[in-house]
Amino acid sequence: MWNAKIASVLLELGFEQSKCDYSLFIKNSDSCFIVVLVYVDDIVITGTSFDEISKVKDFLRTKFLIKDLGILKYFLGIEVIAYDNGLCLSQRKYCLDLLAEYGMTGCKPVNNPMEANHVITGLCNKHDSVLTNITGYQKLVGKLIHLSHTRPDISYSVHFLSQYMHCPKDSHLRVAMRLLRYLKKSHSKGILFSKGSSFELKSYADSDWAKCTESRKSVTGFCVFLGSSLVSWKSKKQPTISRSTAEAEYRSMCAATCDVIGLINVLQELGVIINLPVSLFCDSSATISIAANPVFHERTKHFELDLFFLREKISSGCIKAEKINSKNQVADIFTKGLLVHQHEYLCNLLGMFDIFSY
Repeated sequence: MWNAKIASVLLELGFEQSKCDYSLFIKNSDSCFIVVLVYVDDIVITGTSFDEISKVKDFLRTKFLIKDLGILKYFLGIEVIAYDNGLCLSQRKYCLDLLAEYGMTGCKPVNNPMEANHVITGLCNKHDSVLTNITGYQKLVGKLIHLSHTRPDISYSVHFLSQYMHCPKDSHLRVAMRLLRYLKKSHSKGILFSKGSSFELKSYADSDWAKCTESRKSVTGFCVFLGSSLVSWKSKKQPTISRSTAEAEYRSMCAATCDVIGLINVLQELGVIINLPVSLFCDSSATISIAANPVFHERTKHFELDLFFLREKISSGCIKAEKINSKNQVADIFTKGLLVHQHEYLCNLLGMFDIFSY
């Protein structure tokens, strides 16, 4: 009911509700451009005119009892820090509180969130005993999920831990504790949104074939950049089993394409013109060949829907599949545990920013 009420008030003021994100309201006129983002009773307002923003606030005061907190600094536990070259989103305080809650403020830090090739090295032992305090594990993973909103570098680790919410074992808790030790070293990291004139979208998609030893399902990882700024990412187990590496990579490209299309729709509502086609980088030559080949053959006939979807977007000029060297495949960080130097290199490519290094 509250959502319906606030929406009706903003619509009365001349805003249009986004069709892609119902929490987003846009007012575009000759004199100004204003955007309102609503999360329950927390509202963020920005635009091109301070006078028009003040008018919006005054109108809301006539309808509700509101409190103006001034320039955005904190929102849902996320700290917004302004720099000369952009904005940094950080959850440093949240991270420090998390470490203090679990008694890890004095722990020995590590340089990567998860050991490389953790499945092969037997990091998680099938014969481990089930945790007695399942609720405590679930609470910890829930807090880590919230932290991953500004920490793409821990997305894969959090994805891995989330799979065992209902039956965690001692080895899973050890992985979670190692992740906290990594956060001890990198608690001040965040995402930097850099200023620039480029609104070019580009995406990276990758997959780790048959990663899960229990179900033999692969892991999809992708990320999307607007200019030089990371705006979307995901690490998720694929719903179906892929019979080859190329098939797993292809499904990752389809997932990334869906995300890119959603972002294009939102940006178009905001009046941002996106140059098409959007580059989709993949490190598998076989996968790119399948995407470009309109002929079905024995190796691809069982995933026909995905084939039609991606090929349609490529032929329509929306997506352009491009080959990239595996070393520079940024999405690799969302599919597996990496060695320290690889992890740090990809974090730099993602645009991770340490607020204390400025």
